[in-house]
Amino acid sequence: MLLIGMLDSPFVRRVAVSLKLLGMSFEHGDWSVGRDFERIRRYNPLGRVPTLVLDDGEVLMESGAILDYLDEAVGPARALLPPGGRERRTALRLIAIATGAADKAVAQLYERAFRPPDKRHEPWLARCRTQTHGALAELERHAAARVAAARAQADSEAVWLVGPSLTQADITCTCVFSFISESLALTPAAPYPALRALAERCEAMPPFRTTRLTFVAPSAS
Repeated sequence: MLLIGMLDSPFVRRVAVSLKLLGMSFEHGDWSVGRDFERIRRYNPLGRVPTLVLDDGEVLMESGAILDYLDEAVGPARALLPPGGRERRTALRLIAIATGAADKAVAQLYERAFRPPDKRHEPWLARCRTQTHGALAELERHAAARVAAARAQADSEAVWLVGPSLTQADITCTCVFSFISESLALTPAAPYPALRALAERCEAMPPFRTTRLTFVAPSAS
């Protein structure tokens, strides 16, 4: 398999982390949507990432669709998304909130990188910031509630966002939180302690460590 896209994208990275956690071998095409746009378009007409090229030549696009394929490939016992019921709905809700936050963070970055200061629309940027932090606040609320419930039961096991073990919700929220923390320069004092603790625990794991890049702001040049 060939995973196309740079790992500074939380969408590409959550696919890479998932592949590693599932023990699925892949080649990484570290291609930029700016520098390598036409090269990417050979596989994806939109020129977007992540794009996953399977061994038989089939091409999968959009991180959610790719992750769905990976879960199907390994079967329900190893899938990273709960198979059904409330846990699945909760995981999907958290993932939707996290990816929405990432979209709004990217919008802010592109506005700064590609529009001259006098062309930037501050009310729109303020709306994006409100959406980004609103999403992070909701993820923090959920993570903190999980920690509080575990403490109330004197449970010393690691606390995850959904169920007793790591799921795609933890992967996606970690990739997104790390991306936003670096790209929008959230300080350690930012009011998301439970979410930050989850991200730090995940980032210590090899599949996360080996896919983490230092964020470099996009440039119009």
